Amino acid sequence: MQPAAQPSMQETIDILNTFLRGELSAVETYRQAIDKMGDDPIPELKENEACHQLRAQALQREIMRVGGRPDETSGVWGSFAKLVEGGAAMLGHGPALAALEEGEDHGSAQFQKDVTKLSGATRLFVETDIIAGQQRTHDRMSRVKRLQK
Repeated sequence: MQPAAQPSMQETIDILNTFLRGELSAVETYRQAIDKMGDDPIPELKENEACHQLRAQALQREIMRVGGRPDETSGVWGSFAKLVEGGAAMLGHGPALAALEEGEDHGSAQFQKDVTKLSGATRLFVETDIIAGQQRTHDRMSRVKRLQK
């Protein structure tokens, strides 16, 4: 059995930028949800927003460490997230929370799918820092959604 080919530097940067755009999108989506809740936002949403922001910053540093340039916007995912969250927010907290949880599901799946394409220190960084943090925000969002029913 042949060992998996090492990803090129550009492939590594592209994967990390995909992760970064997802994190930037998550920050935007949480911010929008918090703003729509007015004076009484759910504290765990602020906590998740901050966690996604920290992961985005960590990914930016990792991209620069491997010689890349971090993307500055969430791109298409950010626009999609705003559309989904905007529609959910119009219907109330329940759909907004469901949309946030769905976003967490998507983020988890993306990390799990693409981390296998990375190697060395970058893969270890994603597995220990990014995926572990994603699991915590996902679990927190699931608890919030259950408690708000």
